[in-house]
Amino acid sequence: MAQSSDTILVFGSLNVDLVTQVRSIARPGETVLAASYETLCGGKGANQAVAAARVSAPGRVAMAGRVGADGFGRICLDNLAANGVDIGHVMQAAEPTGCAFISVDARGENAITVASGANAAVSAADAPLAPTGATLILQMEVPLAASLAAARQIREAGGRVVWNLAPVPHELDREALRLLLAAADILVVNEHEAVAAATCLGNPEAGLEAAGSLLATTGHVTCVVTAGAKGAIAFHPDGSRIDAAAAAIEPVDTTGAGDTFVGILAASLADGMDWPAALARACKGASLACLAHGAQTSMPTADALLQRG
Repeated sequence: MAQSSDTILVFGSLNVDLVTQVRSIARPGETVLAASYETLCGGKGANQAVAAARVSAPGRVAMAGRVGADGFGRICLDNLAANGVDIGHVMQAAEPTGCAFISVDARGENAITVASGANAAVSAADAPLAPTGATLILQMEVPLAASLAAARQIREAGGRVVWNLAPVPHELDREALRLLLAAADILVVNEHEAVAAATCLGNPEAGLEAAGSLLATTGHVTCVVTAGAKGAIAFHPDGSRIDAAAAAIEPVDTTGAGDTFVGILAASLADGMDWPAALARACKGASLACLAHGAQTSMPTADALLQRG
């Protein structure tokens, strides 16, 4: 890992996605045939690492997590390395590499089954010691206890913790959320996740803006709420806010846009950009990611961000 204060460490999930196009999604007891399938790299952790690496200097972004001793694990590692991500801290688990099984029908609706595999075996010991002032990116696809331990370690070293509350658990525990908020510097949520978190804190009536403000003041974090085509809002704990617009586009595929946003936001802040510039850059990157199919395959480079004005 690059030993400098601008190091970005992503601690999280790595998956292989098996994606197939079907005329209709199988009902219970039904078998549906598909012509073919695609093998794609995914996992929110790996996605965010690739997004950050594509707008950063080589070797600046490192990934920590677990894969199995199998072919899917090799695919994940080779893909990260090809995108300039340091894979020296991805451990091997006895469990198989995480895998998602995704069926997409003619209307664009999908059915997804995720087998966590090695991701469920991640522990706090898997988070490497990071240099002083590093930025840590976390999500919700590995055990919370491991992520909390990694966050506390980074903050003790004077670093910044960017936590993406995704996927939000179906039954979000209030105490767990409070611990998460206490360990984070920046919380990134979409509209659904913001409202779910506000409900967990006891305000089920909160809309997007009220939820963002509540999370910021409860956790003393900057809460960034993404709202798709409407852009994003950063709510600071002092009550101030920053709005950023999304680019006007005709989306082709929104898969991975949220992970693109998180990776670019973290990298931009680590570059020393101020909040308005970093938020605008992340919105722009997420918009560009919607112009092509796939998650990692559509993520823009720093040059692409510049070329699009």
